[in-house]
Amino acid sequence: MVSLNSLFDLKNKVALVTGASSGLGRRAAIVLSAAGAKVIGVARRRDALEELRKEIGNSFSFVVGDVAQRDKIKNLLSEASKEFGMPDILVHAAGLNPRQTANEVTSEGWDKTLAINLSAPFFLSQAAISVMKERGWGRIVNFASLQSTRAFPGGLAYGASKGGIVQLTRAMAEEWSGDGICVNAIGPGFFPTELTKAVFDDSERAERNAMQTCIGRNGRLEDIDGPLLFLCSEASGYVTGQVLMVDGGFTSK
Repeated sequence: MVSLNSLFDLKNKVALVTGASSGLGRRAAIVLSAAGAKVIGVARRRDALEELRKEIGNSFSFVVGDVAQRDKIKNLLSEASKEFGMPDILVHAAGLNPRQTANEVTSEGWDKTLAINLSAPFFLSQAAISVMKERGWGRIVNFASLQSTRAFPGGLAYGASKGGIVQLTRAMAEEWSGDGICVNAIGPGFFPTELTKAVFDDSERAERNAMQTCIGRNGRLEDIDGPLLFLCSEASGYVTGQVLMVDGGFTSK
């Protein structure tokens, strides 16, 4: 009989989490470590990563780097893998939302938003995929958004990048799932993170968002734990190319 506990056990697995210095990326690092994985955090802020290492302990290592710098992705992955080895699991949680209207979007801002939100998940995965293929097992989790399917004010570049993530997830799944690598995405609703600070600083706006959900509240960081663990573990072995909306039913209304 299959042990249900073993379905979610990440012992002997290595997970790399981008955007691990804050928000849902930080939460992902904590959750995967608690499930038994060795976790590598990648972000630009050394002080925040050092604080996270104090909290998690020896099962966490980190590298300071910018995933938007495509020409440095392979070197970044090599540096990140020195302590625990190459990752079995990739969680692409790094994100940028400049909140600009169409008239405000600049070429530089557009390129930077797409570089972090859309290009980095592919090119970092591409750099790591050969080892996953050799092992015959891997999990890749991208981060979609409410704006993958909804248009929000001031969300032109961000929405374009997150719409792209949905199709990128399907295409990566089609390409790699035959080698035992499941590729899926989580689509968070409104969670209190640095990326959504402007939303939660406006209590009336936050309440309106909460009322748009079926559950009647905005997300809490712990709400991401189960869905993330499912998509990173053996439990999701026959799930690939999917977007799991963790939004309290926001997109159902």
